[in-house]
Amino acid sequence: MTRGVWKGPFVHPSLLKKIDKLKDQTKKMPIKTWSRNSTIIPEFVGHSFLIHNGKSFIPITVSEEMVGHKLGEFSPTRKFSGHTPADKKAAAEGTSSPSSGSAPKAAPGSSPKAAPAAAPASKPASPKKDTK
Repeated sequence: MTRGVWKGPFVHPSLLKKIDKLKDQTKKMPIKTWSRNSTIIPEFVGHSFLIHNGKSFIPITVSEEMVGHKLGEFSPTRKFSGHTPADKKAAAEGTSSPSSGSAPKAAPGSSPKAAPAAAPASKPASPKKDTK
């Protein structure tokens, strides 16, 4: 559920105070914050933030396209370290070319050239009877 329009966007009061202080200064230092749920407002454009992701601070410079989003959207909390070695091995086997000693593989969708094998003779299945 979204926040009510009549309330306006949530911005932590300490962030607003820090932005007001930086407007007067020429050298803008990054603002360190833990408030990932604060909404980016137009006053934040051009300022840099250090947003905490639970372990470290991620540096972000706010641009116009970010207005309306939350600060936490730009500092991921999970690190993707790649797929497992088993997945890499399977991908390598699928892309490797066949060795010279093995027979070439048939193209997908083509039928084999050999004569079809005779189907084993099996007796037809009889209908099941209810033994209640």
